[in-house]
Amino acid sequence: MSNGQLVTTTGEERTREPTTTETVLELDGIAKQYASEEVITDLSLSVRDGEILTLLGPSGCGKTTTLRLIAGLEKPNDGAVRLNGEAVAGNGQFVPPEHRGVGVVFQEFALFPHMTARENIAFGLQEWAEEERDARVASLLELVGLESHGDHQPEELSGGQQQRIALARSLAPEPEMLLLDEPFSNLDVDLRVEMREEVRQIIKEAGVTAVSVTHDQEEALSISDRVAVMNDGDIEQVDTPEQIFQQPESRFVAGFLGHASFLSGEVHGDHVDTAVGRVLRDNVHGLATQYDGTGIDLLVRPDDVTAYPATEQEANGTVVYRRYLGPTVLYRIELDSGETIECMHNHSDHIDLDERVAVRVTAEHELAWFPAGQRTSAEEQTGEPLRDT
Repeated sequence: MSNGQLVTTTGEERTREPTTTETVLELDGIAKQYASEEVITDLSLSVRDGEILTLLGPSGCGKTTTLRLIAGLEKPNDGAVRLNGEAVAGNGQFVPPEHRGVGVVFQEFALFPHMTARENIAFGLQEWAEEERDARVASLLELVGLESHGDHQPEELSGGQQQRIALARSLAPEPEMLLLDEPFSNLDVDLRVEMREEVRQIIKEAGVTAVSVTHDQEEALSISDRVAVMNDGDIEQVDTPEQIFQQPESRFVAGFLGHASFLSGEVHGDHVDTAVGRVLRDNVHGLATQYDGTGIDLLVRPDDVTAYPATEQEANGTVVYRRYLGPTVLYRIELDSGETIECMHNHSDHIDLDERVAVRVTAEHELAWFPAGQRTSAEEQTGEPLRDT
């Protein structure tokens, strides 16, 4: 780090983290109810030493409740929470939050307005010797790139600087684990994107294990070593960002992590016949020969397909929706088969509404697939492919 600027990590570097497999946190069959409402149902999850794991899901799925159970701000109705192998909740045990060795960064940052940045960071170090406390605060100010801002009041700091001070304050007592509750939600869009990688780098340099909560798919994919997608109080899938996006294990995960269309096809030998042409079996992930002659649904994202203006003889669909996104344009195409599919083009490629087009699968990676006919409840209600919101 120099001049307060943090070095970014590459995708290749990220896939190598963490380097250990020791379990720091274990949730074992936890459940949580409020009156008659069951929020968490038999949820199990482990978090490895040194990793950043993000709980991702829609509002009301139970992710914040899960974070509060880890922190000790809530007690589970069933199951156990273990930190470094020791039960901190469940099995007749309950360790209060202040004795769990867990730091929390809240949405609002919650800095004390009457204290300087340095005093905010030192707040949880009152029992430390003065010399050690001052050294710890100085090292954290350097870690977050704010060495020259130690005497500033919170109101004199920008939103991003306040977030870094809040992060430094949570790291000050050297917690076993750091919990982040929607850490970027109070920042404007441009600053939010900038802060993601900065916060990730700070956490990695501090060497702390972290669990984050968000409903923002891009945020989860960009800062995490692993992502746990939650739905209705349980976990649908836990995996690396790359794997969970490219090879989702359920249609819910496929649809929640970006735009998703499902293209029906039938397996025949070395290929799959679809309404937009043949897709080679080798380009479909894990499609065994036992599925020969059966129907499947291929997951295609907007960048997996391309549409071309075409003559009536060549065309297989019609453009029914067009959304300009600046660098790109999203098109929704109603195929002659009755299916709907979405594709993303460069902004310089213009296709008119109601124009007849030929659609082709042009993905350069293996496509995920699902058994035919198993649509999600959201698809059944709308009759349209799933889209992120």
